[in-house]
Amino acid sequence: MNPTLTEQRNVALLAGAQALFQTSSVLVMTISGLVGQRLASSKGLATLPIALMMVAAAATMIPASLMMQRFGRKQGFALGTLLGILAGVVAAAAIALDSFWLFVGANMLVGGYQGFAQYYRFAAADCASPDFKSRAISWVMVGGVVAALAGPNIARFTQGLGPVPFAASYLVMAVLGVFALALVTRLKLPVIGGPVQSHESARALSVIMRQPIFLTALTGSTVGYAVMLMVMTATPLAMQICGQSLGDAATVIQWHVLGMFVPSFFTGNLILRFGVLRIMACGTLLLVGHVAIALSGNAFLHFLSGLILLGVGWNFLFIGGTTLLTQAYRPSERAKTQAAHDFVMFAVVSLASFSAGGLLNGFGWAAVNWTVLPFLALTLGMIWRYGVSQGRRLAAAAG
Repeated sequence: MNPTLTEQRNVALLAGAQALFQTSSVLVMTISGLVGQRLASSKGLATLPIALMMVAAAATMIPASLMMQRFGRKQGFALGTLLGILAGVVAAAAIALDSFWLFVGANMLVGGYQGFAQYYRFAAADCASPDFKSRAISWVMVGGVVAALAGPNIARFTQGLGPVPFAASYLVMAVLGVFALALVTRLKLPVIGGPVQSHESARALSVIMRQPIFLTALTGSTVGYAVMLMVMTATPLAMQICGQSLGDAATVIQWHVLGMFVPSFFTGNLILRFGVLRIMACGTLLLVGHVAIALSGNAFLHFLSGLILLGVGWNFLFIGGTTLLTQAYRPSERAKTQAAHDFVMFAVVSLASFSAGGLLNGFGWAAVNWTVLPFLALTLGMIWRYGVSQGRRLAAAAG
């Protein structure tokens, strides 16, 4: 069944908003560790701004969901873009004033923006027909391809503009927020807090979260995101330690982000053809492939090829986990289930991003990569276990 014009329009606007948000996010991920290292009193605190950005994103998830349930997604998305605009201005001021803690506060505002922007993919799924769901999620994530090209290049070409290095980069981020605000205010989305046409009552959140399908979706998206961000956060610093330039790091991050989002052109179709669990398992194995490359050397090509695999693996796990999650709740349970999933995910991601700096400075690049292997093994185990249980259930039903 082909999507309606309204569905296509909403997905296009959400993809545009995603592209602008992700461009800001990639820009922050490319330079915040370096700015943090420049402003902080200790090198071990270099990744604290990014870690607290993730803490702020996690803390925003539930209030954002409740707000959008009451007032509508469009109003929530608009508030998120305003936080992004403010974040860019405050970060530029922090760099000009040489204030590390004000810079941390600016990164936390970026986290607030992220807390709202994470619902772009859910908004696309909620307004799509069942056959269009996985493709709608995937198409919104395609917006990240623009970010892959724009984010590192903005970092590269604006880092030296003006009297204070990196300040202009964050002012550009504020401008991107203005464009995102113009897009989200044109959305025509259903009211998620309105009457739900369902004869089934809403279950308690604890019941929903104990389901194997929820736990599998949560494990896949959480481990995939945490591993990706932990490694990505450490990469510019690790490359600097290895004697490589910011330009080299920006190139690696650019190709990494392309790996994250280019597969979105076909991930939804792959899920429809091969099943969501197979795609999630494939994503996990790609992350294992990154670890193998990272442990084999620290030349530019090791960073480049490993980070590309890291991006593709994240894409399969994140889109797969999101698609699987949409099967875990009833319409009346949508808001609280989505909020709970993303809150847990970003709480874990915050811890992972914070630990990246300490692991790198204390034990080296290899330790960062060895640390993620047990979590990838756990993810494969969860996917396999749920797949076996589903196979048995289908066999019993057929019998």
